[in-house]
Amino acid sequence: MIVIRNVFRLKFGKTREAVAIIKDGIAIQKKALAGVELSTRLLTDVTGPFYTVVLELTVPSLGVFESSSPRLFGDKEWQANYQKLTPLVESGEREVFTVVD
Repeated sequence: MIVIRNVFRLKFGKTREAVAIIKDGIAIQKKALAGVELSTRLLTDVTGPFYTVVLELTVPSLGVFESSSPRLFGDKEWQANYQKLTPLVESGEREVFTVVD
């Protein structure tokens, strides 16, 4: 299993707005990637850098992520949703981990 963490550092005070947009994006993702084995979690900061939101995806392999990404990123509804999020973001990064059982 692979865990992919998309870490967004938001502009001051924009967590609530960003979380709502990301939740909508997760719903779009579920439709666009129907049939793909994928689980999603949305996390917000408790400690550490303020206004941090993490969109965490778990997939069976990196190949599953790589093969399904173009389908998601090419979805017009997803693109429109993402355009709402980008003005709220100061910076971001992606972390990819292998789950060790």
